[in-house]
Amino acid sequence: MELYFLGTGAGMPSKERNVTSLVLNLMAERNAIWMFDCGEATQHQVLRAPVRIGKLERLFVTHLHGDHLYGLPGLLTSRSYQGGDTPFTLHGPVGLKRFIHTALEVSQAHLAYPLEIEEFEPDFEGVVFEDEQFRVTTAPLVHRIDSHGYRIEEKPQKGRLQAERLKELGIASGPLYGKIKRGEDVVLEDGTVLRAADFVGPSIRGRTVTILGDTQPCPGSLMLSRGADVLVHEATFMENRKELAVKYDHSTAADAAKTAREAGAGVLILTHISSRYQGEETERLLAEAKAIHGNTLLAYDHFRFELAAPGRGGGGA
Repeated sequence: MELYFLGTGAGMPSKERNVTSLVLNLMAERNAIWMFDCGEATQHQVLRAPVRIGKLERLFVTHLHGDHLYGLPGLLTSRSYQGGDTPFTLHGPVGLKRFIHTALEVSQAHLAYPLEIEEFEPDFEGVVFEDEQFRVTTAPLVHRIDSHGYRIEEKPQKGRLQAERLKELGIASGPLYGKIKRGEDVVLEDGTVLRAADFVGPSIRGRTVTILGDTQPCPGSLMLSRGADVLVHEATFMENRKELAVKYDHSTAADAAKTAREAGAGVLILTHISSRYQGEETERLLAEAKAIHGNTLLAYDHFRFELAAPGRGGGGA
């Protein structure tokens, strides 16, 4: 599981940062990629990234401001041109469907794959996707327009099969191993009962990632971030521009750090950086957050962060 930042700027592109888009690479877990937001020129960023558009399975939109949305029509059609033929689902606030259908209709674009668009109401709080591997929940944030955050929870994995113990009993590797791994008790030919629980280690805790849209500090961001291994939070301004953050319903780097600290989040990754901060100024922005939540990183375009299995650590590049 890896986070890959395609765009980390706020409002409009700059020479250093494109507008917002983030990939959650799940190739190792489910042979698929999820994307969060898709600002203008996201597909150009993909050209310089280890991201295969054809492997995109789901795209989650936090809100309908252009710097999070304008890249979608191009991405959808490029997915067709590049041979993507598997189903693709968009999740986002009401209005997403109208935007996509209008863009495709006016441009007479035809997609070579089934496209589903699942919308939710402004005050919706709950599950937007769930299967046997993952649960994705959302909650409303506080911004100038309806904005949401997403909490991606990997469900606990079955414990390791203690194959060495089975071999000590003279049981060779085979179908019985699979049954025990699945939690099924096994009766041997001599009547001996092997209880699966005796041969499978404790379940392995899944990883949790929280990705927030644009927001002021609010109860929704805190709830979604509670105990997350990684929190991706906007940091549009520094604290000395707090009045602008309040005026435009954004967060400062200090705001993001306070949310991470209060929520008990592990790693905080700052993104959605105003173009007024470049070069050494971004280091001051990072320092402001680190003074509150030490385990903080500042994302840049094409920054990647691996979420290793629990107990093995992770890191950026």
